[in-house]
Amino acid sequence: MSHPARGMLSLEALRQRIEDGSIDTVIAVFPDFYGRLVGKRITGEFFLDHTVGHGMHACDYLLTVDMEMGVIEGYDFANWEAGYGDFHCVPDWGTLREVSWLEGTALVFCDLEREGEGGGVVAVAPRTMLKRQIERLAAAGFTAQCASELEFYLFKDSYEGARQKSFEGLEPFGWYIEDYHTLQATKAEPIIRAVRRHMSASGVPVEFSKGEWGPGQHEINLRHGEVLETADRHALYKHGFKEIAWQQELAVSFMAKWRTDLAGSSMHLHLSLWQDEDNAFVGDLNEGPLEVSETFRHFLGGWMKHARAVSPFYAPYPNSYKRYVSQSWAPTNFAWAIDNRTAGFRVIGNSGSRRIESRIPGADANPYLAYAATLAAGLDGLANRIEPPPLFEGDVYGAQGFERVPANLHEATDELEASAMLRCAFGDEVIDHYVHFFRTEQAKYDEAVTSWERERYFERG
Repeated sequence: MSHPARGMLSLEALRQRIEDGSIDTVIAVFPDFYGRLVGKRITGEFFLDHTVGHGMHACDYLLTVDMEMGVIEGYDFANWEAGYGDFHCVPDWGTLREVSWLEGTALVFCDLEREGEGGGVVAVAPRTMLKRQIERLAAAGFTAQCASELEFYLFKDSYEGARQKSFEGLEPFGWYIEDYHTLQATKAEPIIRAVRRHMSASGVPVEFSKGEWGPGQHEINLRHGEVLETADRHALYKHGFKEIAWQQELAVSFMAKWRTDLAGSSMHLHLSLWQDEDNAFVGDLNEGPLEVSETFRHFLGGWMKHARAVSPFYAPYPNSYKRYVSQSWAPTNFAWAIDNRTAGFRVIGNSGSRRIESRIPGADANPYLAYAATLAAGLDGLANRIEPPPLFEGDVYGAQGFERVPANLHEATDELEASAMLRCAFGDEVIDHYVHFFRTEQAKYDEAVTSWERERYFERG
């Protein structure tokens, strides 16, 4: 089950560290729609005197703006007519930790509540959405153990240098395919080691790192944990990795597809359900060489039935869908198989480690939304005893008769908007909010003129 993590702090321990001067800053954060951490840096003394008892405030427009912080109209949650007020940020003290790559700094995640009459939680906040599905899962008698397996590309350019190059002609760490290649991984070890060390010291325990398929592509595997804990670790890991890269004048990218001719970067999502100390996916039903439970079958059945509807939470940008290419290690069909990397759902592990790995999410996914949507789909499978399709053997890329991953964000958002299951699980307010978010992201992309278009049409069009 969960492992104790170094770097976690009790409130009393933080108080002592602030009083002895070893910590002078506390960062209070929450995830936005993109999975980015936003919030404030608070002086240690003020944090103890005020924030501990009263939380903090932030502008509610943060759950409506786009990636450029542009104000987007059309949201009911916050808008010009309502004046863009504040919401209340309430620290979750179980997330308090030291951040070892920033001197004298601690960090805590916050949950969001509405201000004023009525109050209540902010339903559209990603962390709230996940917590509500965890509550539904608990009511069904289960907890979830999860892990995020993130791939990324490393660059010798800094973020500032990459922008000066208009993000063209960047130099990755490596010029040949390096999957599991120890020599090539050594070249990136100064930054990879720093990330492993700092994460493990900051409440984000790491198992291992390795070179991945693409030149300059790697992955660092984090330990599994309870699902909310895993989402927090995932978000802090991505944020911290970028800061550590910036400190070394390098860059890391979690884009789903950074270059047409190279493999994309995934977020392989691992999940198992538990009842007390027992893995609820293990049972006496035979699926090939596996012995599984009805819980396994029905959770998987719901997950697969609603896979197209939850796709925007796995692949949130127009770029995300360019990762789904045949024989690219990213899935194109919704099939399930045993230890088969061509399938969208890969079943691995024995006995206590039995789990389902979904290979559909990209490294650009917001972990809170991805895990929340997964639990909602699986819970529907449990409630309605949904059976998965037959176990598949062979090359899923060439298989016929399976539903396919949506071709683009347009198509995926249509599926999300029409999903009665997701509307029941999250509420119309939440789904309509995210439909507007994804349609805005698609519209921004559709309006842009790209270097590909100029190269193709400038002279010859």
